[in-house]
Amino acid sequence: MDDKEEKKTFSRRKFISRTATVAAGISIVPRHVLGGVGYTAPSDALNIAGIGVGGMGAANLGNISGQNIVALADVDWKYAAGTFNRYPKAKKYKDYRKMFDDMSKDIDAVVIATPDHTHAITAADSMKLGKHVYLQKPLTHSIYESRYLTQLAKETGVATQMGNQGHSGEGTRLFAEWIQNGEIGDPIEAHSWTNRPIWPQGLERPKEQPPVPATLDWDLFIGPANYRPYHPSYTPWNWRAWWDFGTGALGDMGCRLIDPVYFALNLGQPIAFEGSSSQVNTESAPIAEKVTYYFPERKKLNNIKMPELKFTWYDGGLLPERPEGMIPGKIMGDDGGGAMVVGTKGTIICSTYGRDPYIVGRENDPPKVKKTIPRVSTSHEMDWVRACKEPKGSRTEASSNFMYSGPFNEVVVMGDLAVRLQDLKKKLEWDAEKMEITNINDNEEIRVVTSDKFTVVEGDPKFDTQYATINAKQASQEYIKHNYREGWKLS
Repeated sequence: MDDKEEKKTFSRRKFISRTATVAAGISIVPRHVLGGVGYTAPSDALNIAGIGVGGMGAANLGNISGQNIVALADVDWKYAAGTFNRYPKAKKYKDYRKMFDDMSKDIDAVVIATPDHTHAITAADSMKLGKHVYLQKPLTHSIYESRYLTQLAKETGVATQMGNQGHSGEGTRLFAEWIQNGEIGDPIEAHSWTNRPIWPQGLERPKEQPPVPATLDWDLFIGPANYRPYHPSYTPWNWRAWWDFGTGALGDMGCRLIDPVYFALNLGQPIAFEGSSSQVNTESAPIAEKVTYYFPERKKLNNIKMPELKFTWYDGGLLPERPEGMIPGKIMGDDGGGAMVVGTKGTIICSTYGRDPYIVGRENDPPKVKKTIPRVSTSHEMDWVRACKEPKGSRTEASSNFMYSGPFNEVVVMGDLAVRLQDLKKKLEWDAEKMEITNINDNEEIRVVTSDKFTVVEGDPKFDTQYATINAKQASQEYIKHNYREGWKLS
């Protein structure tokens, strides 16, 4: 073993040992001691570390006022350079585990904005060390990871928040209050849509193997995913397109656009779902897709019935039908997308982040109802900071804490499962408790495109489409709960 490998191994062992020790401490520290685990006096500034700070992480840190940014970790120091320069006193790392090895005792909380496939493991490692966690949307890459983080948040008692900032907004609350006050009657169907992807999707794996930039630690970027050679089409931004790293347009925008509907209608978990899309391949999300979820009847909210509900997601330019009475020429939602609930008495629509809700036909006559849902008076990030400083026993949890956003995110990434299994050509029945599709037989298979070449021969278009045949049950199990690359694990 060379010095470099020895150092890496030592760091990993040290980190694992430290997380085990701290996690054990969490289970035995009395809650009354100093206000409980992770308690910080409201007058004190938090010591915050950023993990993944070149994109949204930079924006999230910028929205945290008056706190101490003490450490920054990013696998790509060129992409993160602007944030590094903004916080010159913060210690800089490529590996967040080395950061914790060096200065765990100096960190109260972390802001995580890495690619989707590293969300769960990075957040879990942080929570096991007793650190409060702000985690960008989508919460996780898979259904199981969402379930795991929800349980871990409960066990550790740290303050958590998913980065779907629209959940803290006024629009999302008005949207829910109007529905729950009966302004559109009983809800019977719902829709959400987005203009995404605004990055390339439907891609095949590139064959070129250019050199890895000196500023990028490619092995750390890969993290728990299956290893593949570096290519600039994966990072720093387009990782969202690739199944191994991202969750496509649905994962990117679903946490913003499904959220108002999920929140207002108390949807819980669906009993079935199905997907359809433009060509789907083994490597990346399709250019456009439609996912339909089927939710069971739920308890009344106030006096409003919550019957069985069909909810449909659209991306890639697909849209639901315009509701009757919609003003001609008026855009549904905004340029980024929107959400709509159709009730027995009317239809309500909002824009991205739940903004600017209105009832069709009552655009100039918004309902005047009692505000029954608590408001967030600060930023989404500062709402989390506030929660971090309150003791667990008397804490008002942040608006999109993992008890809410964990189950919600399960529904979002479930849509990717529906799309990837669409070749089964049936509605997929879902057992939420067991996290499994119950109507896939052991011998059922799906055909998925591996490559699709196009040429023109004497004016005649020729396609050469190649497929992989995959066992559907085994594929579904992998999509629900990923197998991690050696050296990476949640527990």
